[in-house]
Amino acid sequence: MIHFFSINKICTLGSIVFIVSFNNCIFLYDLALSLPEPALDPLEIPLTDPLIPHIVRPLTILEQTRLRKNLNKLNQKAQKELNMGNVDLAFSVWYRELRLGRVLGRIEEINRLGEIGKVAWELARKEDVQIISKRISTLHEISEKESSISLNLLMVLANAYFQLNNLDNSIIIYKKILKYAQKKQITLVAEKSLQGLGKLYLAKFDFPNAARIYEKLLYRAQIKKNIHLEEFYLQILSSIYNASSQTNNSVQIKEKLVKSYFLTQKIHFIPSLKVDIGQDYQLLDQPEIASENYQEAYTLAWKLKLFRVAEEALIKLSFLYESYKQVDYALQIYQKLLQVEKISYNYYGLMKTYGIVGEIYMEKFQYELALSAFTEGLILARSLNHDQEYFLMQIKKVNKAISKEF
Repeated sequence: MIHFFSINKICTLGSIVFIVSFNNCIFLYDLALSLPEPALDPLEIPLTDPLIPHIVRPLTILEQTRLRKNLNKLNQKAQKELNMGNVDLAFSVWYRELRLGRVLGRIEEINRLGEIGKVAWELARKEDVQIISKRISTLHEISEKESSISLNLLMVLANAYFQLNNLDNSIIIYKKILKYAQKKQITLVAEKSLQGLGKLYLAKFDFPNAARIYEKLLYRAQIKKNIHLEEFYLQILSSIYNASSQTNNSVQIKEKLVKSYFLTQKIHFIPSLKVDIGQDYQLLDQPEIASENYQEAYTLAWKLKLFRVAEEALIKLSFLYESYKQVDYALQIYQKLLQVEKISYNYYGLMKTYGIVGEIYMEKFQYELALSAFTEGLILARSLNHDQEYFLMQIKKVNKAISKEF
């Protein structure tokens, strides 16, 4: 906009003024007036839409049903645009859906804000995440100022914050829910809030708090004699204690899990779990118990024809014996390992094992047996076109040692 003034009438207008002299005329440009208006927050655009009646009253049940159908169509349209790569257009449609859905109540609005916010988070649309987060926070603040806030609303808020990766706020709300549920002795709600807290602490890699929560959930499952839920919590605790290197706790949980798998007839899960238990006992410097678990893992895996697990158990067991200088026992295990690798057609593993066996025989000065092992390994190395030089070099060493004997 251009303003014409004589020089002596210029005054401060509280905006940026640019003065240009042309043909003895003074032109003053009010730059503040010429700048474009800032874009409106898409969730703050006034609600005028042909899909809702222009009346100031709550919607009837029929009107609500009709609106929900239209909102669903808008969501489908947004999904279609998203799948076609038209991301901006998809969010434009979703924002319209969110503005319209507001009239259906706070719980439904927050629920959809969380769902659409999750998409924004996954697509790294920072501005959209901020816009949606701001609206959720506003609704949260309004709700807190009211005389009472329902459990349903708190649950929806906690989930929406979680979907937007606002884990701290979600944790705060779940703690409120838990406190209220425990006070009122609402068992199901207390359990759901504990599950929510456990999930959140895991997402934050807060293993101590996560373990504390899942131990409580495990105890609840045991009290109710819900073996399937108990098994689920044992699996989670096993992962937590592994990740946080709490080996004592880890081995205790895994041994409980083995018993649970026996009771639920999930025998095929036990061999690999026994291998893990063996590793834990090895870390705890209890080699005898470690050896027992590896042997049990191998025996059961062999019976169930889980050859990969059987191989793993034998490899761990042989390394255990070698680390304690029990070479003869290790050699026996490697002979079993050769059998398993032949049956499972693990030619690469078979080649490697022949190499290890050959080296052990070399250390024991049993050159003929060493030569036999290295020769078998060379045959496999040539077929795999891998490590041929290693086996040729080892055979050369053995032949040299044999020739010195004579």
